[in-house]
Amino acid sequence: MEYSYLVIDQNDSNKVKLSNTLDDFNALHHLGTAKDCDEGFNLILKVVPDVVLINLDEHSEASFQIACQLHQYLQQMPLFIGMAKSQNYAYNAIKNGFFDYWLLPTNEFEVRKTLLKLQKIKPKTDGPTKICLKTYRDYHYIDTNEILYLKADNNATDFILRNGTTISAFKTLKSFETTLPKNFIRIHQSYILNVKYISRINYGRSTCALKNVSNQLPFSKSYRDRIDELKRLLSKNAIDTLK
Repeated sequence: MEYSYLVIDQNDSNKVKLSNTLDDFNALHHLGTAKDCDEGFNLILKVVPDVVLINLDEHSEASFQIACQLHQYLQQMPLFIGMAKSQNYAYNAIKNGFFDYWLLPTNEFEVRKTLLKLQKIKPKTDGPTKICLKTYRDYHYIDTNEILYLKADNNATDFILRNGTTISAFKTLKSFETTLPKNFIRIHQSYILNVKYISRINYGRSTCALKNVSNQLPFSKSYRDRIDELKRLLSKNAIDTLK
């Protein structure tokens, strides 16, 4: 089970302590950090996380507005967790539908309780999922675990599969960005890849190599933060030979 989250907080000390606490939980996947609510709003729409953590000591009123306004843009709302040094904002957080409230600095016990509550109301399944692609009058039902990457082709999208076949769908790449499982990330204006098949990240050439794929996929500067986070997660689950 894995839940993605992003943080809205401009306090560097809080962010470091929060990161140190959350890094111990493999079920939590960090998608990014914003310093204010405007940047956070844009990031939420861009990556669509499961959970949003907001420092209410710095962003209380704007935070509550975000929680209301997002209904206009998203079919599936993220869960909001407020963070503050006191209980001063707890009542308003509950009134605005926040999922939980953490006192700063965060501690492992509170995070664990929240994660257990999250798993009860929003279970994740690790089994294969299917996606339906329509091409003319054909309907293709594909196991997402068989997809290596997606490539933009004007107003269509090519799905490149493990068996070497390519299926084209008459939708833009952006339309698939938020509907695919969390193991698919966009790394370029023209590419979304399945992180399960990454075998190499080359920062010098700004490319990613995938298993079963001879050519390497480029990543662009605008998606560099996702590549950095991906490297961190892959390194965390790999045997460290650099020490």
